[in-house]
Amino acid sequence: MSTPAIKIFTGNANPALAQEICKHLGEPLGAATVNRFPDGETFVQINENIRGCDVFVIQPTSAPANDRIMELLIMIDALRRASAARITAVIPFFGYARQDRKDKPRVPITAKLVANLLTAAGANRVLAVDLHAQQIQGFFDIPVDHLYASPVFYAHIKNKPWLKDATVFSPDVGGLKYASAVADMLQLPYGFVAKRRTSATTVTATSLVGDVEGRDIILVDDMTETAGTLVAAAELLKKNGARTVRAMVSHCMIQEIAYERLRGGAIDEVITTNSVPIDVRGLPITVLSIAPLLADAIRRIHGNNSVTDLFPIKGH
Repeated sequence: MSTPAIKIFTGNANPALAQEICKHLGEPLGAATVNRFPDGETFVQINENIRGCDVFVIQPTSAPANDRIMELLIMIDALRRASAARITAVIPFFGYARQDRKDKPRVPITAKLVANLLTAAGANRVLAVDLHAQQIQGFFDIPVDHLYASPVFYAHIKNKPWLKDATVFSPDVGGLKYASAVADMLQLPYGFVAKRRTSATTVTATSLVGDVEGRDIILVDDMTETAGTLVAAAELLKKNGARTVRAMVSHCMIQEIAYERLRGGAIDEVITTNSVPIDVRGLPITVLSIAPLLADAIRRIHGNNSVTDLFPIKGH
């Protein structure tokens, strides 16, 4: 049996990333209309024949998250009704991932709801990068390929002169497992910052565990929006003798308050990916492309091959 043709489509969340993935795959970006009616409803039309094709829809569900999710759901429904053989939702950043458990009475588990919606719309599998919590994979009743941005970061920093005196830090206790995995990959010591969150946008860093004096610190986290946790950690690290502080963050959906905080200079450099569009605004923000990683994963999925050897560190 011959392999079905591959087709790549995108919504409006990150078309530049989709174009770059297509370039690596040597495939054209599929023709689709994705726009809005005057009342705000999303309209989608697939403008080419995809019957019997292996289709990949590239759409991070970043801000505005509700609009991006609706675009993705409606695109999947349109593709299913147009008789695609298989539909893979490629979600470089999975929104609502922080609502993954009931931490208060009478609150939803929205990450599970979004997983249910994607399955109901007609997705056959999901490809995601650095999910906020590992258990989100289990929210889906379809296969999930979970990629890590760590190989992209490693390739960028492995020959940096400051790496020899570096310590990997998690900006909070919850990210310690990830920090230890990155530290193992880089063969570096690691530590963490204890914090107290006083509001949705304000964090106070309270204490440190790890080697800081005279060290070049690498703060690792999966995502940031307000940069409150990162900047509070960086300020405490600098106060305790850190020579430099760099933040290595997979997903940067930074808001206006984050730009103001980053201008303060506590963080010497933010290293992130293009999983979501980002405006660096002249700040020391280095954006690395995950397009080659995603293109390789898409190629492997299309060929029904394993994707697990794409990332050198596991379990974070």
